[in-house]
Amino acid sequence: MAREEYTAVIEAAGARLREAVDKGEPIAALTGAGVSAESGIPTFRGAGGFWEGFRAEDLATPEAFRENPEKVWEWYHWRRRFVLDASPNPAHRALAALERVHPRFTLITQNVDGLHQRAGSQRVVELHGSLHQMRCLDCGLVAPVPGDAEGVMRCAACGGVCRPHIVWFGELLPEEEWRRAYAAALGARVMLVVGTSAAVYPAAGLVEWLLFTSSRPRERTRTRMASFVCKKKTSLSWLV
Repeated sequence: MAREEYTAVIEAAGARLREAVDKGEPIAALTGAGVSAESGIPTFRGAGGFWEGFRAEDLATPEAFRENPEKVWEWYHWRRRFVLDASPNPAHRALAALERVHPRFTLITQNVDGLHQRAGSQRVVELHGSLHQMRCLDCGLVAPVPGDAEGVMRCAACGGVCRPHIVWFGELLPEEEWRRAYAAALGARVMLVVGTSAAVYPAAGLVEWLLFTSSRPRERTRTRMASFVCKKKTSLSWLV
């Protein structure tokens, strides 16, 4: 896309977003690893990403955890400390600003780093869980992971072994989070798709539902819009 075309698309997306805010229309955002890349968080599979040099099945599957929970927890402790040393960037802050001025905004993220919340976002649907939480394999209690935690974590309630509260390969998305994300996408008039190619399902299906379905009978699809934002230039910068 030529620079002039790109600029026109960004300006049109910004204008439609402003219109939705002015009219009080529902807005949703779907974010991915690219949002946090500017904060120094490596992207999922890119050069320098967390998985480079590792096989995913060695670290991020239920089978790997059963075989070697110490190794898996060591890696997740390292990841958590890494993101705690990072700071939210302008994209995180812009989305938090949008939430503050627009009560009908829902942020859906595939990220597990918690940077959206640290930027001030409160209405966040974490589709893939959080690095900062753990879940007991015995009683199911979800609890925060202490910042200085090391080794295999144990449940404070029952003493059972805890696992990272993360959706691993081969697992389904959490039912409640998926329900909230689906409802937000189905009802949105505008969706911002930021820092993700929206090519991986089921999250990519949220964009399709926005464009090709409607919660209102006879509503024309052209009145609904999905705006894809390149990480190198954000159409949300006017909010900062």
